[in-house]
Amino acid sequence: MSDPTTAAPEPEPYRIADENLGDLASTLAATMAEVRQHGVILDRLGSESEPPTPVAPADNAGPDAVAADAVPDSGPASVFILALGGEAYATELAALADWVHYLFLPVYGREISTTRPWCATWYEHPEAVARLHALWLAWQQLTDAEAGLSGPSTWHRDHLDHTLAQLRSPDGPFAACTTSPARPTHRVLATPAPATEDGAR
Repeated sequence: MSDPTTAAPEPEPYRIADENLGDLASTLAATMAEVRQHGVILDRLGSESEPPTPVAPADNAGPDAVAADAVPDSGPASVFILALGGEAYATELAALADWVHYLFLPVYGREISTTRPWCATWYEHPEAVARLHALWLAWQQLTDAEAGLSGPSTWHRDHLDHTLAQLRSPDGPFAACTTSPARPTHRVLATPAPATEDGAR
C-alpha cells in the first residue's frame, strides 16, 4: 500500500498576468454572447412545430385537394426580427443586444464623430435594429465552421462594411444622435407618412 505522505503535491493555481486580463475578459464576454446566441437558436428550434404526419387522400379527392395536402407546414415565415412580434421579438432583440454590446461594439465600434455618429439606444431605431439583426444573422452563418475558411472574410466584405457605412453615415439612422462622446444625444428621425388610398397624406 502506498504511503499517503508521498502523494504528488497539488498543482499550483494558474496565474494570469495583469496586462492579459483585458484580453481574457473580452474573450469571455464574446464566448458568453455566443452561448446566449446558441440558446436563442435552440429555443427557436424547440418552439417550431413538427411537420404534420401526411394523411392519405380520400378516394374521391381531386388533384387540387391532393396538392394542398402535400404542402407541409414550414414553420415560421421568417427569422428576420421585423417579422417577429411580442415575446419572440423581445427575445430576439435581447440576443441581438448581447451580440452588439459584447462583440460588435468592442471590435467594430470606432470612435464617434460627426462623420460617424452612433446612438447608445440603437434599439429604438427600427432601421438600425433591422440592419444589425441582418448583420448578426449573416455573422452566425458565415462564422460557422460549415461556412469554410473564407466565411469570416466574406462576412466582412459582403455584410459588415456596407452595414457600417449605412448605419454610421452622417445621413443614416443616427444622424440626429450622438456625434461627440462628450455630448450624448438621441432622437429618432421622422419617416414619411404612408400615402392613403386617395393619394392624400
